[in-house]
Amino acid sequence: MGGQVRIPVRYNANSAFEEAKSHGALHMKISIIQPTHFKSRSNPKLHRTKKRDLVGLALPYLAALTPREWDVELIDQQLSDIDFDAPTDLVAITTWTLNSLAAYDVADRFRARGVPVIMGGPHSYFFSGEMAQHCDAVGVGEGEVIWPRMLEDAAGGRLQKIYKAELPHHLSGLPSPRYNLVDFRRFSRFKTFAVQTSRGCPFRCDFCAERFYLGRTYRFRPVSEVVEEIKESRAKYILFADSTFAGKKKHTMELMQALLPLGIRWSALWSSNLCRDREFMDLAKRSGLLHVNIGMESIDQATLTSMNKRTNKVRHYDELIKNLHARGISFSLNFVLGYDTDHPNIFDSTMDFLKKHEVPVAYFNILTPHKGTPLYDRLSSEGRLINHDEISRWPGTICYFNPRHFSPQELEARIAGMYRQFYSLKSILSRLRFPTSLSDLASWTVNLSQLKLSRATGVENFENY
Repeated sequence: MGGQVRIPVRYNANSAFEEAKSHGALHMKISIIQPTHFKSRSNPKLHRTKKRDLVGLALPYLAALTPREWDVELIDQQLSDIDFDAPTDLVAITTWTLNSLAAYDVADRFRARGVPVIMGGPHSYFFSGEMAQHCDAVGVGEGEVIWPRMLEDAAGGRLQKIYKAELPHHLSGLPSPRYNLVDFRRFSRFKTFAVQTSRGCPFRCDFCAERFYLGRTYRFRPVSEVVEEIKESRAKYILFADSTFAGKKKHTMELMQALLPLGIRWSALWSSNLCRDREFMDLAKRSGLLHVNIGMESIDQATLTSMNKRTNKVRHYDELIKNLHARGISFSLNFVLGYDTDHPNIFDSTMDFLKKHEVPVAYFNILTPHKGTPLYDRLSSEGRLINHDEISRWPGTICYFNPRHFSPQELEARIAGMYRQFYSLKSILSRLRFPTSLSDLASWTVNLSQLKLSRATGVENFENY
């Protein structure tokens, strides 16, 4: 900016605590909570599990940003009950729209007993005013700058209502997550650690809101620091939790080269066009790629154009899938259905495409108009939104707008039908080869879990459409 050069230094959260010392606030306790979500609109019970497969990044990373003079407690509500009577000086809640309703309940209960509550996370970007009704302070944007300020003000008893990160962080010198605070007894034997190598997204898809709360500018971390974080975690399995793992190919190639000696297996999401790059794919395979998730979105070029999905070309789909199969790479394809260019035959055509190419894993998503996106503004101006205050608040395949060529109920039912058909035992056996590698096993594991899920959930009577 303006010719200024930022000199990266190792992040020092302790400097933010200096002023708090003058207030006698040493060894205050902070409870950092990741809420779960409600099971559904019709089932107000909290979603709970005995174990997790993925070691999330949010809680241990916020702990790393916290000055060491604070006593930190990490609580994952999906795994553990919250003791609302336990002594604590400050509660911090990381919030997505999906768990926002449960998060508000948690915040309200702590505030009722006089414990100050701060909230942040992706939900705060468009809903800071709503969040402010349930807490003492809201953090909007990346936490590296505002988190220490919020803790400093909390210790001094002078919390402001809104803290906003004005500039994106340069991502150099980030602290390593404090995994020593995580109870690994609550995770599966083959646990996967989330690692972030970049933030932001270089693309501008019509339906995606991630670029707003992850930053409009694509930034990436130094390769050496990513490698060091992986080594410190001692993880064997890594999920690169980036909006797009390879937003800058050269940097990603450098990172994959550095992964070679680590002997890890890793998964990521990247753009479909990279699957046509043989040099890139060969290095990804050699460096330990286990599974890649690809936003294919649609098999119809007119729909891709409507989405502003410029990197996807239907004419290249055969080639990129052949490249994946040839290297024995487990992969999954994401589809978004419900655009105005989608006609009733899109469902069967998509299923035929998946069968023809023996796609191991696919996810079928109803088009969702997220606040802030061009899609949301367009559907709102046309009066086509349904229950707009509930968008993304509940799990499941829910339609929040009136599609052009079918009813919301039909779209929901057809999506449920696609899941049941694709993850039927007959379909699984026809698409997947006998597992002879870890990548094969990864595809089988996802398919069998989706088979169980598709039998237990979904819209009834979908076959009537």
